[in-house]
Amino acid sequence: MLSGWLQKPPPQIGPVEVRHAERLAAIHAGAFARPWSAIDFERLLAERAVLADGLFPGRGDNPGGFVLSRRVLDEAEILTVALDPSLRGRRCAAPLLRRHLDALNARGVRRVHLEVDEDNQPALALYRRLGFIETGRRAGYYAKPDGSRATALTMSVEL
Repeated sequence: MLSGWLQKPPPQIGPVEVRHAERLAAIHAGAFARPWSAIDFERLLAERAVLADGLFPGRGDNPGGFVLSRRVLDEAEILTVALDPSLRGRRCAAPLLRRHLDALNARGVRRVHLEVDEDNQPALALYRRLGFIETGRRAGYYAKPDGSRATALTMSVEL
């Protein structure tokens, strides 16, 4: 019985704020070949049309993952999703994205768009489980660390 009491609490999901910009930039740098800076995140988080949710593991105030989207009327685009490497593969992204999609829906969003590297199989599987369907392709859209280019798939879901 004692071992259950010592277990870490489940990650919490909540809003990320400008004060988290440095941490978001660090997570983003670990996930993308062309990372965004803390200033990029500060600017995005200051926009009224941007909705940002974070995954907060343990009892800390530092997000271990996040999703940012921008809303325009009844549509939104997921701008980026990233998890700290320590949280990948632990089924943390699905609850984060579900909560984010619910928040968008509550704000009147009816369709959500995103782009994803066609080689990112874990993300593609997650997006498909959440109901996203492929709507297009952008060849050579993403820069890879080795200098080559990857195709982006455009996807959308009706809420």
